[in-house]
Amino acid sequence: MRRPRDGYSYQPLPRVTTEDALENDNDRMAEELSGKISTLKHMSIQIGDEVRYQDKMLRGLDDDVDRSSGFLGKTMGRVLKLGKGNHNYYIFYLFIFSIFVFFVLYIVLKFR
Repeated sequence: MRRPRDGYSYQPLPRVTTEDALENDNDRMAEELSGKISTLKHMSIQIGDEVRYQDKMLRGLDDDVDRSSGFLGKTMGRVLKLGKGNHNYYIFYLFIFSIFVFFVLYIVLKFR
């Protein structure tokens, strides 16, 4: 407390805090908290839906990759089997075909 000066003594301001004011503050804060909780609940439900959707998409992608890797494995097996054969003229035919294609493209683009 302050010391009195010149006959003036310090008197604190009376605080008016009634139970009604505290009750109103508590009700207001409870409503705000209830609003935040409902928002969080809604957001968590949306996050759960999104997680389930993305999980479904990833499982589908995994299945597609498994199918394509099987197809690619079979194709590579066939190519290796073809390469192991003594049919070296296939490479020669492929080389001649690629030269022919490039030549045709050159002629088409030059006279266009």
